[in-house]
Amino acid sequence: MKKSGSSKRESDKDNFTSALQRAAGLCSRQEQCTARVMEKLSQWNISASDAGKIIARLKEEHFLDDARYARLYTLEKFRVNGWGRMKIMHALKQRKISEEEIGQALEQIDGEAYLQSCISLLKQKSVSLKETNQFTRKGKLFRFAAGRGFEPDIIFRALNLVEDD
Repeated sequence: MKKSGSSKRESDKDNFTSALQRAAGLCSRQEQCTARVMEKLSQWNISASDAGKIIARLKEEHFLDDARYARLYTLEKFRVNGWGRMKIMHALKQRKISEEEIGQALEQIDGEAYLQSCISLLKQKSVSLKETNQFTRKGKLFRFAAGRGFEPDIIFRALNLVEDD
């Protein structure tokens, strides 16, 4: 009888070690956020207490850092996908990143580059619009840029600059 109890503890320890290694591998291949790793640990049937210990260990060993994740995610979504701050902020909130870390990540975006990105986006969309009514055209461009996550004041500035061209 004692053997089965000790083998269960060894099995739990092996399961913990295996999950820690899998999670570390996941974090070393691609930057992850805490919420995503917790989700994975849950899928791997790791207990909540063990998951907490694994997360703490990953953070201690710098495999997991939500602030670093937020910075990299922000730059990627802005540069590669052309997202605005609002859309990036919403996506980071869904990943349970703190408001402070989101704010710090969004501060990385250069204001001039941000405006130029919105202008470029509006110019590209403007070419594909067949609408001739200027008011309706501007409305469609505004909604398009807002859907990409740009703030209204930036969109208005960009629309005025695109209109001047």
